[in-house]
Amino acid sequence: MTDQIGGCRIAIIGMGPRGLGAAEALAARLPEARVEIFDPVRPCGAGPNFSPMEAELCLLNLPIREVRIDDGPVGAFGDWLREADAERFPPRADLGRYFAARFEALQARLRPQLHAARVEAIEHRGDGWWLRADGEHGPFAEVLLTQGQPRSAPDPQLATWKDHAARHDLPLRPAYPGTALAEAAQDWAGKVVGVRGLGLSTLDVLRLLTLGQGGRFEGERYLRSGREPERIVPFSLDGHAPAPKPADAAIDEAFAPDKAETEAFLAGLEEATGMAAEAALKRVCATLEAPVARLAKAQRAQVRAWLEKEREAPGSQETRGAIEALQAQVAMARGAPPDVGYALGQLWRKWQDALRQGFNPSRMAPETAAALLKFDDGLKRFSYGPPLRSAEELLALIGAGVVDLRAVDDPDIRLVPEGWVLDGDAATLTAQAMVDAVLPSPALAPVTDPALAGLREAGWLHPLADGLGAATAADGLALMRDGRPAPGLAVLGRMAAGSVIAVDSIHDCFGAAADRWAEGVAARVLDAAPD
Repeated sequence: MTDQIGGCRIAIIGMGPRGLGAAEALAARLPEARVEIFDPVRPCGAGPNFSPMEAELCLLNLPIREVRIDDGPVGAFGDWLREADAERFPPRADLGRYFAARFEALQARLRPQLHAARVEAIEHRGDGWWLRADGEHGPFAEVLLTQGQPRSAPDPQLATWKDHAARHDLPLRPAYPGTALAEAAQDWAGKVVGVRGLGLSTLDVLRLLTLGQGGRFEGERYLRSGREPERIVPFSLDGHAPAPKPADAAIDEAFAPDKAETEAFLAGLEEATGMAAEAALKRVCATLEAPVARLAKAQRAQVRAWLEKEREAPGSQETRGAIEALQAQVAMARGAPPDVGYALGQLWRKWQDALRQGFNPSRMAPETAAALLKFDDGLKRFSYGPPLRSAEELLALIGAGVVDLRAVDDPDIRLVPEGWVLDGDAATLTAQAMVDAVLPSPALAPVTDPALAGLREAGWLHPLADGLGAATAADGLALMRDGRPAPGLAVLGRMAAGSVIAVDSIHDCFGAAADRWAEGVAARVLDAAPD
């Protein structure tokens, strides 16, 4: 039996945290499996987003106490890091080093074959799957796709900007890698720099353009070095920064749901997955009313009205200006009484595992999945918030005149030879350099990565719905348009958004999704082995 299992070849494409979690789950069930890993990025385990070489100024949006993934072969993250301060938000590079150490320990057990090459094509033949990556490899009985951010066509705005920047020799940079952005920013002293987006990535960008250029914070003040841009002009569709997480464990614990509230949420979610989109959202929102009213000390009618607006137009409840709203949220993060939005966001964050538990194994109408995904995405402005420290730094930069929010709320943008003219409600500003801090969509349709695009064109992958990732079964197997699973072809993570939810989290990489995939592989391999 062992020889038969060892003869079954399994390919894992992508060895960041998602691939690592899947490989660990597989090793726990089929330690003798013949696994081959395809990823040009080193070290294995970390992936580009958690590269150990990333700038130390790029912070994880979780304190060490909240990194609750399975301890693995090298122990828990905080113990491995030997960090006494569980409240610290560490650099993402620290987590990348931890993942790399986990991969080294896994490598000693599983002994996978490593290919430091990008997969350019995947083809199904009579004897299984064949991969082209610096030569042909195959046949494989199982292929797992774990790429989080594969090459994709830029959105129309960004595509136009790239042409404009190339034509006029203007700096247009992505937010990451942060090391490259900090180096490019050495030439931006005294300039006005635009930043597309005002989410978590933008807060990293601000640190790279200020602290990374020699500036420093003293208390609530920012002291210029003279090497940073004269002004940094972020903007987004809603013009608001994400709300910071609670300052410490004691404040955070006040937002914990009780057991009955969690059970009611799971029961409501189970019912919602069998409903049409609008009814599903209403059913989920009904489970939120009582706990949010308790946490915010609000009337249920007030919570209900907030949720109705959230379903119709996420964020439309916010009538305060960007600075006033951020100041209020900083106060709440420090322990001031929370409003409905802040309380709901923290509760939703604590229910992310429950959300995945109820959503991911379920099959529902694509429209229902899309609606629930949109609702979750909208609440990320609270549930995926940054460290309090980053929000405080943003306020200090605004106070110092380094960050200018006069064009923050969805400005009209004109392209001129000198750069980008941002026509805001309060000012017209011209940026001579631009940073794109908007995370690419997880949609399958615009993907240009040749391996994924080839599978899509051949019919092995198809989007669950417009704007979503691939349709998959509960164990990650790709579903073809007729509903049949593709034999041995699976997708985990962002590229399956819609079939799964809340995937932009390291906890999801090492959770039930990886276990379901590994269990499915083990069952198929054992079924195929002769008695």
